[in-house]
Amino acid sequence: QIQLVESGGGLVQPGGSLRLSCVASGSTLDYYTIGWFRQTPGKEREGVSHISSRDGRTHYADSVKGRFTISRDNAKNTVYLQMNSLKPEDTAVYYCAARLGAIATSENLYDFWGQGTQVTVSS
Repeated sequence: QIQLVESGGGLVQPGGSLRLSCVASGSTLDYYTIGWFRQTPGKEREGVSHISSRDGRTHYADSVKGRFTISRDNAKNTVYLQMNSLKPEDTAVYYCAARLGAIATSENLYDFWGQGTQVTVSS
């Protein structure tokens, strides 16, 4: 069974950048589609970006298109989320999740989750 650990969160000023990492253990990442989700208190968790296991196809939420980039390094068993031009509304706990199968945007289709990393965008 795959385990996921996120890192790279922190406090950043508006307009700044962060790179989140999602490191997998217990199984090779090659077979898994990976999604990044985020959640703020009182709100439902929302999908941010997803990357397919098979062909590297990616998907982005409209709110982050052009600012965030998802990538994977299967040799390192790691998926990254590069976040640029950060806005206060990007503040949230960010989670990575894995599923065996095609790219999907619904959190209900992901079976394995990390513990999350806090991202705070504030001046």
